[in-house]
Amino acid sequence: MTDNNETPSKSAPANRAVEGPFDDSEANPVRPYIDLGGIKILPREGLNLRLEVEEQSKRIVAVGLDYADSSLQVQPFAAPRTGGLWDETRVQLRDQVKAQGGRVEEREGPLGKELLAEVPATAAEGSGLRLARFIGIDGPRWFLRGVIGGAGASDPEAAAKVEDLFRSIVVVRGGAPMPPRDLIPLKMPATPGSA
Repeated sequence: MTDNNETPSKSAPANRAVEGPFDDSEANPVRPYIDLGGIKILPREGLNLRLEVEEQSKRIVAVGLDYADSSLQVQPFAAPRTGGLWDETRVQLRDQVKAQGGRVEEREGPLGKELLAEVPATAAEGSGLRLARFIGIDGPRWFLRGVIGGAGASDPEAAAKVEDLFRSIVVVRGGAPMPPRDLIPLKMPATPGSA
């Protein structure tokens, strides 16, 4: 948080509008995107898509993408028109990781500031720590957060492929008013041929 009521600045690569992640208004309309509501994903060879559903509400809370021996979990959030959320979100994530007994460092990555964290593995993954990269980009009235696991967290070649995947995402903010930090609604993709 800034001390003197300054609006937090947006955190995004200078070429975001050209290289992505894209706002719906910037996306190529003829590309065959998979429409998930708040985001659109460009299909590619070897990409596996999972929707992460909150048990109680049954709403989709994140999109999981498996690609290049890596996992990429993405979530689109509403953001203020003027400021960004990534600077504040990084501080919260850093505190969360430390509270869980993990280690975290902030570094400059290909997409701007990111967190490299060692987080306690889930029961399914066994014991110990697993590496995760937290990335985020502020767009016009939205913020896209990603968590990279697997090879993309440490292997430069896999990382480049996953970063390219992240940058190909289109965020569909919509015109409805939404409080900042609210998850932009996600939905099941239409099955091919039903559109």
